[in-house]
Amino acid sequence: MQEQKALVLFDGVCNLCEGSVQWILKRDLHNTFVFASLQDDQAIDVLKSYELQPELLESVVVIYQKKVYTQSTAALRIVQLLGFPYNLLLLGYVLPRNIRDYLYKLVARNRYRWFGKKESCWLPKPEWSKKFPKELVSWQR
Repeated sequence: MQEQKALVLFDGVCNLCEGSVQWILKRDLHNTFVFASLQDDQAIDVLKSYELQPELLESVVVIYQKKVYTQSTAALRIVQLLGFPYNLLLLGYVLPRNIRDYLYKLVARNRYRWFGKKESCWLPKPEWSKKFPKELVSWQR
C-alpha cells in the first residue's frame, strides 16, 4: 500500500507548512498523500531509518516508493504527484538544484518570522484523519 502513497513529513508548528498541507489535501483527488508531523516520534524514526538527521531538515520531506526527497525536490515531487495543472510547476526543474535549494532554504529559514509559528502541532479536520496514519513503521527503510 505504501508503494502507491507518498508520505509528506512537515513542520507541525509552522503556519506556512500547515497551509501547504491543507493546500495539498484539498487537491489530492487521487488519494496519493499521507502526512505526519516532523515533531512526531514515529516520523523521527522514519527519518533515522533513511539516515537523515531530523534536526537538520527544514520544512518538508517526501518519501515515495522508498526514496526520500527533500527541499525543492520534495516540493516538485508533490506537484508532480498532484498531476495536471499543478505539475506544470515542474518547469522549476529548469533551474539548477543548487539555485532551487538556495531559494527553498531562504524561505525555510525565515518561515517562522514571515508566516508565524504555533505553540503546538496543528490537528487536521476529522474528515482528513485517514490521511494522518497513526502507525509509520511500514514507512521505514
